[in-house]
Amino acid sequence: MQFNHILIVEDQDMANLSLRITLEGLELPRPMHIYHTSHAISLLKKAVSEKHPFDLLITDLYFEEEGTAKQLPDGMELIREAKLLQPELKVLVFSTESKIAMIRRLYEELGVDGFVRKARGDAGELKNALEQLSENRRYYPRDYRALAAKGNQHDFTDRDKAIVRLLNEGYSQQQIADWLELNGMPPFGLSSVEKRLKLMRTAMNFSKNQQLIGFCKELGMI
Repeated sequence: MQFNHILIVEDQDMANLSLRITLEGLELPRPMHIYHTSHAISLLKKAVSEKHPFDLLITDLYFEEEGTAKQLPDGMELIREAKLLQPELKVLVFSTESKIAMIRRLYEELGVDGFVRKARGDAGELKNALEQLSENRRYYPRDYRALAAKGNQHDFTDRDKAIVRLLNEGYSQQQIADWLELNGMPPFGLSSVEKRLKLMRTAMNFSKNQQLIGFCKELGMI
């Protein structure tokens, strides 16, 4: 598909410049730039009512409140409203966000089509993302793909997640075994907890339980 009507919602001039250069390099039409999400929603609604809807939304996640340095997570609400208004709208998030769990939410809960992290050399990744979106394919950032692939090395069950969560909360392995029995999540017993933790660590190529906990946190499992 060819993008003909593009809306960029970004309050940082340097990011806007990077986006403009990338779009020009792909010979895409000149986008409309908006600094605040409230104005963006109004424009999206107006475009739909005039039967000339936007076909691509590029937005940050965090915006500074006018007159302050406070960061507001307005981008997520913008995406949510935009998708309700126009489900077929392609959405590319361009943000400094680095938490894998948050990026995962963007794809799974909000249905974004791509995410690119603002960083040195981000123009190349922006270009790749826009090309994939134009081919009606989702774009996943490199860090996310690598971590997700690692996560696929072990199929975490609800019991596995409970074990890691309780370990993170400070439970001893014996206390975890008792909790599993109390909540009807067999097999029970200390040895079964020890064996399961070892299996998970081995699958992830971790040597310590703290590495396993950190990994599960990063993916938003606990």
